[in-house]
Amino acid sequence: MDIDIIEEDENPMLHRTDVRFRITHEDATPSRLSVRDSLAAKLNKDSAEVVVHELDTKFGMRKTIGYAKVYESPDHARDVEQEHMLDRNKISADAEDAEDGDAEAEEA
Repeated sequence: MDIDIIEEDENPMLHRTDVRFRITHEDATPSRLSVRDSLAAKLNKDSAEVVVHELDTKFGMRKTIGYAKVYESPDHARDVEQEHMLDRNKISADAEDAEDGDAEAEEA
């Protein structure tokens, strides 16, 4: 899977960058989570800071156009994004797991 950044727009009010990208892939359209991880690696960000909003593949094509929001921190993403987008990108679950781990450490 090859990712090319088409456009980046800074949005300082919401502490994020809006990113349009093109993916070239050999097989079926890649999953949202694999795209999120690959895009985060390309932008040198943590995967919890990247929220993939859309992936559009035309029938029979091996190219996908996508749109993502890249936040400065996972907390900014949780403050701004809707709950269903956080669930789709597995961001809220990561935060709950971290809180559960902290609670268990305090009990011990």
